[in-house]
This record gives sequence, structure tokens and C-alpha cells, in this order.
Amino acid sequence: MYLTTPGLVLRVTPYRDTDAMLTLLTPRNGKLTVKARGLRRKNSPLTAPCQILCYGEFTLFESRGYYTINEAHSVELFQGLRRDLELLSLGTYFAQVGELISQEDQPSPELLSLLLNCLYGLDKLKLNPGLVKAVFEMRIACHAGYTPDLSGCHHCGAANPDRFDLSQGRLECASCRDPGSSGIRMPVSLGVLEAMRYICFCDSKKIFSFQIGEGAICELSNITESYLTTQLERGFSTLDFYKSLLV
Repeated sequence: MYLTTPGLVLRVTPYRDTDAMLTLLTPRNGKLTVKARGLRRKNSPLTAPCQILCYGEFTLFESRGYYTINEAHSVELFQGLRRDLELLSLGTYFAQVGELISQEDQPSPELLSLLLNCLYGLDKLKLNPGLVKAVFEMRIACHAGYTPDLSGCHHCGAANPDRFDLSQGRLECASCRDPGSSGIRMPVSLGVLEAMRYICFCDSKKIFSFQIGEGAICELSNITESYLTTQLERGFSTLDFYKSLLV
């Protein structure tokens, strides 16, 4: 049985002498683990379309529940990322999170669109990497079921409180903390709060249609990163590597 599908390569793992196992994110079939025979041979026709972060069209042969790549063609290689180690490391962080969030046999068109939009933003639009990172982290947290409550202070109802509770995913005023709460709260400025609200609830096609200053981008990125890792209860080696390049 053959399956032809577009897909984004999230991971490439060496397998045996010349083969590799790929993790693909597809719109209709979700996450797929597929074998690429001979990928690591010199001059393999699969080399270009089977690189990490390559978006392409794949024809897969299924046998007994296992997929093998029969044919593959690249659609977008995001070459600009491959020429910049900082951008490439950020893209691989996106891929690592995407692999964790996605599921097999669960359609993932929105998640795939988010990943492609963020990679396009880094590569083609030359957007601020910190901004793209923040947008990705906030939006994928929502996709994973961790949409924060950004309507106002959880206690007094104030429209624009100045603290964000990472574990509860809600806003509070500085003076409204629960006596028994021990979760970490991060200060949030009004401009960053408005950006968070926009990212969470805007149309996916307009996800980068807002502007904030450099200082606000740094604040936003710190909040979104802390929120995502808190909710997922884990860190990411690719994120650690990306941050090491910024020192």
C-alpha cells in the first residue's frame, strides 16, 4: 500500500550501516516514523528531501504497519537556516518540541502550519529570532492544550494585571496572590500582555502581524519559554544549545 503525503522532517536518526529513520510531521496522518533506505550512501537521491527541517512530498510504502520511503521530493529546504548556525539550532528546537507535541495517526494541519510559518519567518522574512521563538512557544502551548487565561486578574478581575503565574497559566495582580500558592510568577508589562493575547487568539495567517520593541521581545521570549517548559515539565537540549550560541 502506498501513501503520498507532504511532510516536514523533524528528526533524522542513523540506522544500520547506510539507512536512517525519519520522523515526519504530516497534515493528515500526524507524526510518522519512516525508514529511508540508503540515505547515508554517497549521492543518495534522498539526501536533499530527507534533511532535518526539509518540507517535501513523500511517497511511502506501508507493510505490516511500517513505512519505507519509496520516493521523495523537496519543496522547501529553508537554505537560509542552514547557512546560519544560530537559526538552524532554533529551527531544530522547534522540531524537537513539535515531535513531542504531535501524535501518530492524529491529523496535525495546524501544528504543521505553525512550524512552517515560523521557519519561513526566520528564513524568508528575516524576522527577529527572539520574536519568532516567542510566537512559536506561546502558540504551540495553546495547541498542546495549555492556553493560558489572559482575560484579567484571576482574583480581582482587573483587566491588565502585572504578574503571570507559570504553573497555573493565569494572570494576577502583584497584591492578589493566594496565601498558599508557591508557584513562580513573572512580571508582565502591558505591551507584552497584549502581545501574548494576540498570539494566543489571532488568525494563524496573521501570527506575525504585530510589532513590539526589542526589550519587550526579550521579556516576551523569557515568559513564553518559561511557560512552555513549565507546562511540559521538561527542558530541551536543542534550546540549551541555541541559548549557548547567544552568550
